[in-house]
Amino acid sequence: MKRIPHTFTIVFALIVLAAVCTWLVPGGEFVREQVTVQQTDGTTTSREVVQNDSFHYVASEPQTWQVFSALYNGFCDKADIVIFILVVGGAFWILNDSHAIDVGVMAFLRRIRRLNRYKLFQKLGVENIIITLVMLMFSLFGAVFGMSEETIAFVAVFIPLAVSMGYDSLVGLCMCYVAAHIGFAGAMLNPFTIGIAQGIAGLPLFSGLEYRFFCWLILTLLGIAFVLWYAHRVRRNPERSPVYQLDAYWRGRTQEQSAEKVEYRSPRAAWVVYLLLGIALAVCAFRWPSTVVAVGGGTASLPLLPFLAVLYLPVGFIALRKSVHFFILSLLLFTVGYLVVGVLGYGWYIREISALFLAMGILSGIANSRHADDIAKLFLAGCGDILSAALVVGLASGIIFILKDGHVIDTILYGLTRSLAQTGEVASVGVMYLFQTLLNIVMPSGSAKAALTMPIMAQFADLIEVSRQTTVLAFQFGDGFTNMLTPTSGVLIGCLGVARIPYGTWLKWAWKFILGCIIVGFFLLLPTLFLQLPGF
Repeated sequence: MKRIPHTFTIVFALIVLAAVCTWLVPGGEFVREQVTVQQTDGTTTSREVVQNDSFHYVASEPQTWQVFSALYNGFCDKADIVIFILVVGGAFWILNDSHAIDVGVMAFLRRIRRLNRYKLFQKLGVENIIITLVMLMFSLFGAVFGMSEETIAFVAVFIPLAVSMGYDSLVGLCMCYVAAHIGFAGAMLNPFTIGIAQGIAGLPLFSGLEYRFFCWLILTLLGIAFVLWYAHRVRRNPERSPVYQLDAYWRGRTQEQSAEKVEYRSPRAAWVVYLLLGIALAVCAFRWPSTVVAVGGGTASLPLLPFLAVLYLPVGFIALRKSVHFFILSLLLFTVGYLVVGVLGYGWYIREISALFLAMGILSGIANSRHADDIAKLFLAGCGDILSAALVVGLASGIIFILKDGHVIDTILYGLTRSLAQTGEVASVGVMYLFQTLLNIVMPSGSAKAALTMPIMAQFADLIEVSRQTTVLAFQFGDGFTNMLTPTSGVLIGCLGVARIPYGTWLKWAWKFILGCIIVGFFLLLPTLFLQLPGF
């Protein structure tokens, strides 16, 4: 069996390869300008776009010793994701000290397996229903508000669930991370990709929603079908899993919890947390009685914070009466609820989400009767456990710095767009899609890529008489699928670090599925050329 290189080895080799490109590819740049774009809520924002016909060659800057400074530059650029990973790792370490997730997973499986008494559930398979519903939920999150970085926090929840059901960590990773990124690729209302791309292309915001919903449905069903097929295969023969030996950590945690006699208790400290948190949530509910949620081209004002605050009181009380383990699980549940409300209604991003999970971890430790010093030590232990994932994120981000500092990204973009003019309509869309897909490997930021490519692609679409909406869809698919493959994606590397899956193992396992998604994406582009679709 061939030995798979370490993730650090693979990423550093890519940094060296990027440096070699700066010696071979001539330097070039586009002239960029700031434009003002109107948002759905009526506000305006400034965005950097490329000026028409502004490409010019510049003196090349071959990269040499910079390959060794790539880690530093990458850390500076991706500091938000690196810190987010460390905070989430520390927070979940505090939470896991209570064994709340393990207790909850085992209790959930005991209850859900009782449904096997019914013939319908026996035929469908309870575990299949769980995987399907979870993947649908995360795919919808990715399609509606661009869920991406947030999935890092859920990997540690769904992998123990998957392993407890007899599957492996790959299935757990697919349930949240892959599902969210399939939804991201087939997004309907994602403001970070569709919103920016359509705004730059001069299209009505979130127009073409009907066909995008169809694309999302096809891609989501494809992802669910693949994961269910793989899960059935692994459950029938666990040793066929490429991560069978690596999953010894997760199996050990599950077996350890199963063998332990759980001490169900409701300490006084947990009641104090319940009361104080209830007061805090009530204050927030009075302070923000309604939340304006932007969905599609419209908005809705909903009493989401009062609803969550009122719901917390009975749920937390019932959970705490049973055991502190279930109360801590309720804290995790409401953390997810407030995360969704914050992202949709208040524009939360990594900073706010990090604070939310840190608060959850500290409250979990206090509820579990841990002293302040114990909580601090647990948090540091969690940061240390996840540190390698954070380091890889910084290192992988260094690839982009090498290419940017060498002035080769714009040259590659210019050369590929010129080649499009030599092809027919179908071939042009295919090359455009392929270009966006390949560019995403070195530039995984959807918003940055939209600002760079859409001004050129939109005008090129006019020249070949293709709908600008088609170019946005090609950008959307190209931006989405390879996010699950490129080592420059901090989210992918972060999720793999939490899951304890080496990048090489993931690449070997996932590339065929992602290639299949790319091919399906191309066929979904073809109807936009030959059919009269709404918004196209």
